Amino acid sequence: MTHPLETIEVETGSQPVAAVIWLHGLGADARDFEPVVPELRLPASLPVRFVFPNAPQRPVTINMGMRMRAWYDIFQLGGGPEDEAGIRESQGLLEKLIATQKQSGIPARKIVLAGFSQGGAIVLQAAPRHAERLAGVMALSTYLPLQGDLEKERKAINNDLPIFMAHGSFDPMIPMARAAQSRDALAALGYAVEWREYPMPHSVCPEEIADIAAFLVRILGSIP
Repeated sequence: MTHPLETIEVETGSQPVAAVIWLHGLGADARDFEPVVPELRLPASLPVRFVFPNAPQRPVTINMGMRMRAWYDIFQLGGGPEDEAGIRESQGLLEKLIATQKQSGIPARKIVLAGFSQGGAIVLQAAPRHAERLAGVMALSTYLPLQGDLEKERKAINNDLPIFMAHGSFDPMIPMARAAQSRDALAALGYAVEWREYPMPHSVCPEEIADIAAFLVRILGSIP
C-alpha cells in the first residue's frame, strides 16, 4: 500500500524493532521534530524507526485562508466548530502510514503514534479507533478532537492504550484548560493518561524530551 505523504525516516539502529510515527503542528513540516531523535538517547538495544510525515497543503481559515501544511482547517482559535472532514481525512492518512510500517515488518503493537498540536489531535483521533492494539500515544501540546464521537467509535482492543499527554502552562495557542479537559474526557472513558505540565509556551522543552524517552523505553521495552 502506498500513501500520498512525503516522509522523513530516521532509524536509531539497524533493523528497527519499533516505529514512532510523529506528526508535526500547523505550518511546520516533517523536519520539525527530526532533531529530537538523538536527544532522546534511546538504548542501542531498542532500535526505533521514526517516521515524520509532511501534512498536506491546505487553506487555513484562522490564517486568512493562506495555504500551509495542516492536518485540518481551524475555523477559530480556542474551540468552536471543528473541521470534521479534514480531521477524518488525516486520520485515514495516518492509518495508511501505520499499514506501511506493518508491511515493513513492524507489528501494530510496536507502533507509537506521536504528534504535536494539530498532529497530536490527529493521533488522539486515530489511536483509540485503530482496529489493532498499538504500543502507545504521545500527545504533545494538544487536545482531543471530535470528543462526542469517541465513545461509539473507539475499538475495545485499544482501551488500555498508554497515553502520554504533555502541555505547557504558558501555552497561548491551546490553553492548558482545554488540554486538561481533553485529559479528563479520556480518563472518563477509562484511558490511562500519563499527564505532564511544563513551564513553557507552545513548544517542547528538555524535561519533556527526557519524559518522552522514558515513556518510549517503558512501553516499547516491555513488548516481547
